This record gives sequence, structure tokens and C-alpha cells, in this order.
Amino acid sequence: MPDPLVSTPPAPSPYLAEPLPNLAAWKQYFLDAEIPVLAATSQGLEQLRANEDEVNPGMLAELIENDPFMMIKVLAYVASKRRNNDGTATETITSSLVMMGVAPFFRNFGLQPTVENHLAQQPAALAGVMALIKRAERAAHFATGFAVHRLDTDVEVIRQAAFLHDFSELLMWCYAPTMELEIHAMQRSNPTLRSAALQRFIFNMDLNDLRQELMKEWHFPELLIRISDGKHVDHPIVLNVLLAVRLARHTENGWDNAALPDDFEDISKLLNAPTRVVRGFVYKIDQARQ
Repeated sequence: MPDPLVSTPPAPSPYLAEPLPNLAAWKQYFLDAEIPVLAATSQGLEQLRANEDEVNPGMLAELIENDPFMMIKVLAYVASKRRNNDGTATETITSSLVMMGVAPFFRNFGLQPTVENHLAQQPAALAGVMALIKRAERAAHFATGFAVHRLDTDVEVIRQAAFLHDFSELLMWCYAPTMELEIHAMQRSNPTLRSAALQRFIFNMDLNDLRQELMKEWHFPELLIRISDGKHVDHPIVLNVLLAVRLARHTENGWDNAALPDDFEDISKLLNAPTRVVRGFVYKIDQARQ
């Protein structure tokens, strides 16, 4: 029986209360972290595990591709098993699962911890995660529509890049929720404040830089890393992703954002179509998703 006079040290908090000093420190922190997944993903994987002999890579991919957390875990794991001189880097979740195999997947991915449990004491942060994933789904949908219109041959990788574009912010919601909430409170009080500037002020680094650094450390497919790099907007395939992400962000709360005219103009240049046609096109894409 424990001595009531001896206090038990409190369990360490799963959240960071203060920012880390720089990009390198943040990168190492997330390389060491156990990333949780959505509860629906964890439960779905356990249901499939119970009937493993009946499961194929497509069934796993259908579940995993709805969860950015699980997607990065699978891509990172497959990359870690790939030989350095292997030039056949897999680009998508489906091809990654085909290469890995169903039985090895279940051997290497046990019961997954969940975001919902991790953020049980942070309901506002959990709401932030869910809202950001919803926005990522719309970005992926817009990116797919643009890529199909452009007859691009890398549609699936473009969709994946758009969906994963903000995964570093998702990680912040999970591990630095009070800091993320502070950023959003500052933006509500002054909507003219730029997200990137606030992130640098609060986190001591840029979340886009964190995304690229983690993708490189996890040895993600080169094409996915290149498409995700917003510093190369001269490439149409990169612009496809960035404009889709921008449009999803600016229409998150409706279609009256003051930045939309500029978005439509830039999208019209990408798609080589009149602005009025583009406006109708993106409305149609969004309606088709619902």
C-alpha cells in the first residue's frame, strides 16, 4: 500500500508548454514522438485485422487515405525499409501497401494510439484538428480537379500532397495545443495577421519548413517532397497544390473571402481558362465533394 505521506510525481504532460528554440529542435522532437491517428482509423484497422486473410492493399488504402496521421506513418515506415540505392520509390499509399504486403503491415502496425485520447483534455485543440482535416480534404479535392483538367499524369501524388500539406500544423495541434490556440486567438482579434508570421513568432520557425524537413528525414518519395515545396511555384504541379490549399483555406468559412478574386485569377492562369469559367468550375468541384 503506498505511503500517503509520499507524494507521487505527476505524469509528464503530453503537451509542450513552451516553444522549442529552433527548427532543428522541433524536427527532432517529432522524429522521436509517437504520432497518434484518428480513432476511426484505429478502430477500422482492428476490424480489418480480425479478418486479415480477407484484406487486400486497396481495402487498407481506402481507410488510411482518409487520415493524414496514418498516411505519414505508413509512408515513413515503407521508406525506412527501402534500400538507399532502390530507385523504385513508391509514391502513393496504395503502392506502398502493395510493396509492404498485408500481413507485414499488420505485424508492424499494432493497435494505434488515437488523437481523440491524446487530446481528451484539450477539446478546443481536437476541434482544431478536425477542422484542419476537413480543410485538407477539400484541398485534396480541388487539387485533383485541377490536375484532371490539366491532364496531369501524377494526379494521385498531387492529391496526396494537397491532403498532407498542413500535416505539420496538425502535429502542433496535438503536441503544442495552447500555442496553436494562441495563434488562432490572435488571428481572430486581427484577421490581417499572416499565419506564417505568427507561426514564426510563436514557434521560432516556419511550419512549411518543418513539413519539408520531416518529409526529407522520413525519406518520403522524391516526387512528393518536390510537389510539396512551395518555394518552387514556377512548376505548374507545385502551383496546382498551392492554389488548391489556398482556395480551401480561403473558403473554409464561406465564399465571401476578400482574397478569392486573386485566387480565381491565379487558378485561371494555371488552367488556361477565363476567370468566370474557373469560378463555376471550382463551385462544381466543391459541390461534387458533398
